[in-house]
Amino acid sequence: MVTKGEKPRADASSESDGSRSGSGHEVGRFPGSPAGVEEGSPKRCVSEGSLDAEDLEIGALSEIDQKRGGGGGGARSPIRESRAFWMAEKEMEYRVDLFQQATPKYNSSILEDMFLEENAGIIKKAFQDWKTLEEALILLKVWARQRSSLFTHDCLNGYLICILVAFLTGETGGNIINKSMSALQIFRVTLKFIATSNTWEKGLALRPMGKHRYDSVFAIICCCHLDVSGHLNLAFRMTRAAFVELQDEAARTLNCIDKCGDAGFEEIFINKVDFASKFDSCLRINLEGNSKVFASDFCLDDECWRVCEKDVHSLLQQGLTDRAKLIRAIWRNMPSEWRIDDGFSNFGNEQMLVGISISSQDTSFRVVDVGPNPENKEEAIKFRKFWGEKAELRRFKDGTIAESTVWDCEPWERHLIIKRITEYVLSRHFLLLKEHMVHTVDQLDFSLHLGGKDPVFYSGLILGAFDVLSKRLWLLDEIPLKVSSVQPLDPAFRHTSVFPPEPHPLAFEKSSNKRPPNFVATCLQPLEVMIQLEGSGNWPMDHVAIEKTKSAFLLKIAESLQDRWGMFCTATEDEVNVHTSGYSFSLKILHERGLSMLKNQASTDGKPRTTPSIDKELFLRSQHSSMINGLHGRYPIYGPVVRLAKRWVSAHLFSLFLAEEAIELVVAYLFLKPFPFNAPCSRITGFLRFLRLLSNFDWTFSPLIVDINNDFTAKDEKEINENFLLNRKSYEENPDDIERAMFLATSYDKTSEAWTKYSPNKLVLKRIAAYARSSADLLTNLILQGPSGPYTWECVFRTPLNNYDAVVLLHRDKLSRPRHLLFPAEVQSGKLVICGKPSKAFNPYMPLRGAVKSLEDARDKLLVNFDPTTCFLEDLKKEFPDMFKMWYDSVGGDAIGLTWEKRISKKRNRDEEDEMRIDPLEILKQVGEVGKGLVKSVHLLKAPRVGR
Repeated sequence: MVTKGEKPRADASSESDGSRSGSGHEVGRFPGSPAGVEEGSPKRCVSEGSLDAEDLEIGALSEIDQKRGGGGGGARSPIRESRAFWMAEKEMEYRVDLFQQATPKYNSSILEDMFLEENAGIIKKAFQDWKTLEEALILLKVWARQRSSLFTHDCLNGYLICILVAFLTGETGGNIINKSMSALQIFRVTLKFIATSNTWEKGLALRPMGKHRYDSVFAIICCCHLDVSGHLNLAFRMTRAAFVELQDEAARTLNCIDKCGDAGFEEIFINKVDFASKFDSCLRINLEGNSKVFASDFCLDDECWRVCEKDVHSLLQQGLTDRAKLIRAIWRNMPSEWRIDDGFSNFGNEQMLVGISISSQDTSFRVVDVGPNPENKEEAIKFRKFWGEKAELRRFKDGTIAESTVWDCEPWERHLIIKRITEYVLSRHFLLLKEHMVHTVDQLDFSLHLGGKDPVFYSGLILGAFDVLSKRLWLLDEIPLKVSSVQPLDPAFRHTSVFPPEPHPLAFEKSSNKRPPNFVATCLQPLEVMIQLEGSGNWPMDHVAIEKTKSAFLLKIAESLQDRWGMFCTATEDEVNVHTSGYSFSLKILHERGLSMLKNQASTDGKPRTTPSIDKELFLRSQHSSMINGLHGRYPIYGPVVRLAKRWVSAHLFSLFLAEEAIELVVAYLFLKPFPFNAPCSRITGFLRFLRLLSNFDWTFSPLIVDINNDFTAKDEKEINENFLLNRKSYEENPDDIERAMFLATSYDKTSEAWTKYSPNKLVLKRIAAYARSSADLLTNLILQGPSGPYTWECVFRTPLNNYDAVVLLHRDKLSRPRHLLFPAEVQSGKLVICGKPSKAFNPYMPLRGAVKSLEDARDKLLVNFDPTTCFLEDLKKEFPDMFKMWYDSVGGDAIGLTWEKRISKKRNRDEEDEMRIDPLEILKQVGEVGKGLVKSVHLLKAPRVGR
C-alpha cells in the first residue's frame, strides 16, 4: 500500500543482486521529517540537539540541490514541492506529530537513486582490467549466497560486496587488495577485514572525508559505508543483528580455511548453510491478525514487518541474555512462491522465522538466572517489570540476595529451557498464544521417550551399578590372578544407547528389600563389561585353550561375587552374567596373548583372517568406548544426536547393515569437523546434519577420517589414504561390489576393518544415502515451514514397506520389548501368503504375584540376553543362506523386509527334469513356518526376477 506523498516501494525481503545497496528497494527518511514526506527543507530534517546529524543531512541535501540545479533554495526542487503539497493537506491533522518521527531510510533511498551512476563508476573503475579481482568477487558472492541468512534484505547483497571490494582496493581502504594477490588471497583478505577490522567502528568511505567527521553518527549506526558523495550510507538497510552474524560467518570461514586448507573448498563454497542446519533452535511465529503488528502508525519509516523483526529480536535478546550467542529474526512478507498475478492479498501471511545459536551447554541450559541486587531499585524494577510473576527474590548459597528467575525441570528436559523462556517472553510482551509459536527443538523427542519420559535419566543408575561392580571385582582375592582393570563396553555407559535399560526388580542382590511390582519384563538386557587380569606366563598357547581358561576364570569370579555379596549370577557356555543393583552385566576377559597370536598367524601364512579373534574385537571395542566417552565429555549433546541417528537407522530397517559403532563415528565427525558450521548444540540440528552427511558424502572416492583425539599427523593421514586407495583398486573391476564401501578411519583402526569391513556394501549404502536424502529434505521443510498434509514429524521415522519384495509382520505382543515399538507396521498392498497365531510359550511380561511362588522361581524364568526377533533372523539365515536379504529394526520394530538375492532360473537342465522350479510363495510359507508363534503374517509384494 502506498500512501499519498510516499514513494512506491518493492518488497524489502526479496533477494536481489541488482544495482541497489540493499536487496529490494525499501523507502526511508531522515530523522525528524514528517511521516510520508519527501523532505527538502534542511532545517526540518533533524531533531533538536543532533548537531552532527544536522551537519550530515544539511550537507547532503544542499549538494543534491546544487547537482540537480535547485540552487539550494529554488522552487524547482521536487522534494520541496512534495513537502509543500503534503503540508497543505495534512497540517491540521498531524501537526502534533509533525517533527517527532525520524525517517532515515526514506531519505537514504532517495540519495541511493541520485548517486547511483557515480557509485557505479567507482565500481567500474576498480574492476577494470583486473580479472583476478572479478574472480574473487564471484567467490565472495557464491560464499554469501550459500549462506541463506546472510543474503537477505537486512544484510548482504551483490552490490554491497562490490562496493566493499572496491573500497579495499582504494586509498581509503588502505590498498589492502593489490594486483599481486590471487583470487583466493583476495577472498581471504576480504573475509578477514569483515571479521576483525576495527575500521567498522570508524565507518568506511569511498573517498577521503577530509575535515568532515561523523563519529557521533557512526557510534549509533552498526555498519556505515559512505558512498562517493560522502553523504549516503550504502549499508543503511543492514541491521546490527545481521552485521554480527556476518562477522561471525566470516570468522568461521577463516577458521575453516586454517583448519582444512585446500581441502575446505567444498565446505566453503559448495555446502549450503541454510537456516535449518545452522541454528541450534528454530522458532516459527504465526503473527497473522496479531494486534502488535498492525497497531503501529501507517507512516513509519520501517515497514511493519521490519519493525516486528526488531521487536522480537530485542525481546528475545533481553530474555535469553548470555544463553544465546546469536539471534536472527526474519519475516519474509512476500510468499516464497509468489507470482505477480497473485496480487498482494497473501503478503504478510508467511510465518516469522527465528534462529537461535546457543552459547554453550552449561550456560544456555542453566536453571536459574540471577538478576540485579534489590538495593539497586531502578534495575530491580525493570527486572520485575520484564519478567512479571516469574521474577522472585532469592538468597543463594554464597549469601547473595538478588532478583532471579527459575526454570525448574527434570535433568532430561534441560534442552527445553530456551523454549520455555521464549514462549514466556513472547506471550507476555508480544501478546502471542503458545499455539502461535512452534519450536523445533523438541519435535523429535517422541522417538526417544517411553511413557512420556526420556529413559536417559537411568544413565546415572547404570553408572552407579557399574561402580559397585567394579569395586567388588577389584576386591576379589579368591581367584588366581587379580582383576587389574574393568572397562564398560555397552553403549548405555557412553550415553549413546537409544533406550538405556531401566532397573529390573529381579536383578537386585539377595539382601535387597525392594517391593516388586505386579508385572516385570521377561527379557533382561545385559550390559557388557571387559575385564583384564594380572599378567602371568602360565596361560596356554592354544587359542581354544585360552578361551576355556577365560571361562573358568569367569565362573570363579561369579562364584566369589555370589558368595561374598549375594549377587545373582547366570552362566552359559558363551558368557557369564552378574546381576547387581537392578542391572545385569555380561563379563568378558581380554587377554593380550590373543592379540599377539593373531598377528603371528597373519604374518606366517601371509593371508588376513576373515574374522577377528574375540580378543581383537574386545580390544577394538574398548578403544572405541574410551574415545567416545571422552568425546561425550566435550560435547554433552553428542549422546542425544547419536540416539536419534540410531533410532532413524533402525526405523528404516538398516540395523543389520550399519553397526552402532559406525553410526557413532559418523556423528562424531560432525562434532570434530563441523565446517562450515560450529559444532551442533541441539539434537535436531545435529541429526539433520547427520542425514545430510550420509547422503552427500563421497563414500566411493573419499575416506571419512575421524580424529577424535586430534593427534593425527601428516604421516597418519598419508597411511590412511594409501589404505583407502588400496581398498578401492577393485572399483574398476567391479564397481558394484566394493569392500568397505563406507571407509571409516580412526586412530585404532586405520584400515576400516572394525565396523564396516563387510557391511554395508555399495548397493546397501546407496539405499541408505537415498533414504537419508529424503528424510533430510523432509526434516528441513518441517523446520522451516511446518507439517503439510500427511507430511508430519513422525514421517521422518516411518519407512515405506512397499520398497521390499516381501514383508514379514510380527506379533507385537511377542516382541522382547514391545514398548520400544514406534509405529505399528501395516501392509496395504501385495498378496497375503500366510497368517500365524501368537505363541503361548513366550510373553514379554510375567506376573510376580499369584502365578509365581517366590522371587527365586521368577528369576529362574528370567531370560537374559534373549530376543525372539534376533533368533528368528538367525534361523532364517541358516534355512535360506543365499535366498534373500533381510532388513529389520533392532530397537523394537514389528516388521522384517525381504529382498530377493538370487534370480530364479527359467531354464532347466535336461539331466534335472524332475527338479521343480522354485516358487516364491512356497519359500515365504516356509519363512512363516520357521517363525511360527512369532510371525503374524507374510506378504509377497514383488516376485523374484527371472534370469536366463
